[in-house]
Amino acid sequence: MKFLVMIHTDDDLVAELPEGEFDRLMKGCFEKADELRAAGKLLDSQQLEHGRTARTLRQREGRMSITDGPFSEAKEVLAGFNLIEAADMDEAMEIARQFPWSQTGHIEIRPVRDMDAVRDRVGA
Repeated sequence: MKFLVMIHTDDDLVAELPEGEFDRLMKGCFEKADELRAAGKLLDSQQLEHGRTARTLRQREGRMSITDGPFSEAKEVLAGFNLIEAADMDEAMEIARQFPWSQTGHIEIRPVRDMDAVRDRVGA
């Protein structure tokens, strides 16, 4: 079963890390990702540019609005993701726990919907 592990970070908490700590944590993440990829558990992994580089589209009542930055007013923004393969949510949570970013934000884990099943259901 596939799960999307979304990494959300708070810039203020990241900035409070001691000098060199962010790079140390990132190096550990790359090493852990390499292990997971070799084990067939990590399918894809990407970092995102800062939230201030985003644009958000929203359509309501036929009107489109475009705003700079993420739509959310939250301090924590989506910083990256891992697409993983796990037997169930418990295993997905265990994999997510191996990354340190819940200390500087939060990690959201969501099952990925089987798009082929949806495609079949809607006749596409």
